[in-house]
Amino acid sequence: MSKTALFNVRKQDPCPACGADLVIRSGKHGPFLGCSHYPECDYIRPLKSQGESQIIKILDGHFCPTCGAEKVLRQGRFGMFVGCSHYPECDYTETIDKPDTTSLSCPQCQSGKLVQRRSRFGKTFHACDRYPSCQFALNTKPVEGTCPHCQFPLLTEKKTAQGSKVCCASKSCGKVVAQEE
Repeated sequence: MSKTALFNVRKQDPCPACGADLVIRSGKHGPFLGCSHYPECDYIRPLKSQGESQIIKILDGHFCPTCGAEKVLRQGRFGMFVGCSHYPECDYTETIDKPDTTSLSCPQCQSGKLVQRRSRFGKTFHACDRYPSCQFALNTKPVEGTCPHCQFPLLTEKKTAQGSKVCCASKSCGKVVAQEE
């Protein structure tokens, strides 16, 4: 069986550009429908509709502040969110998981606060809320304190096999700080 035979499942729809059959192909962003006469015809179409979100639940008693319609819980491309039931006429949305803010100020710009964020891979990190003008970020949990070695105004908590350690948040220092028991 050839490598491309897995993706040559025929669909009923003909290609709108040339009339040939559409086949499921695989690309770097996942499967898609493409013309069987590629490269002569380069028509492609996504397998699923990209921009649509599914209504999970109608939230009774909660109304849209923009148009007054009921709010609904939706499952979208980036996860769950609350939106207006009259979408696309009304485009009101609100996030469910708002980032956790800390009382710690950013050690780089001195004016922003550190907030918890989530990367595109699902990992949590802490970054300055003034992004993109300040690009300070930590992959570990920030702890209030000052490094006794380099006087950097922020410490981090690192989890190791021996337990958790408090270290300097400066990339140039990174020394373990002795904790008072």
